[in-house]
Amino acid sequence: MFKTLFAAAALLAVLALPASAEIGEDGLHKEDWFSLTFRDIAEDIDAARDEGKRLAIIFEQRGCIYCARMHEDLLSDPEVRDYIKANFKVVQYNMFGDEEVTDLDGERLTEKTAARKWGYVFTPTIVFLPEQAPQDKTVAEAAVATMPGAFGKWTFLHMFEWVAEKGYEGEEHFQKYHARKLDALRAAGRLKDE
Repeated sequence: MFKTLFAAAALLAVLALPASAEIGEDGLHKEDWFSLTFRDIAEDIDAARDEGKRLAIIFEQRGCIYCARMHEDLLSDPEVRDYIKANFKVVQYNMFGDEEVTDLDGERLTEKTAARKWGYVFTPTIVFLPEQAPQDKTVAEAAVATMPGAFGKWTFLHMFEWVAEKGYEGEEHFQKYHARKLDALRAAGRLKDE
């Protein structure tokens, strides 16, 4: 009887843990809802728009502890994951990868040369693209927002919300938006760490 209860308790404890992304051959954590594309940025922007979503590119690298934290703590959180899945087409890039990428200006690069060209040096870095693909601009020039690094749940989620709500077009800077959202969470008794 004791063994059965112990086994049942152990199973429940395992089931209560957040789902962890698998690690691919490239050493990056893989979410089953990330999009696999031909990495033509203009086509990816159009495809995201056709799905009623926005394009977000996530740069990661093998062994990145902050990338692991993003997957384990943030992207496994149902509130965060479900919001992103509903509103964004997410494509993962390897900061040191050799997959071909076509920039918005038509230049063909590898993931690693694209990261250098666009000036991204931290992982994770999340790049948010506009709804329409501009011509003759690079991804870095066209990006409506960039989030370099891993943050807490609310900063992370609020950035996705701010982009989805086109906050970058208005007067309210992201930091003001984030502070307002944190105040609302405090008032609702939902704020813990941030």
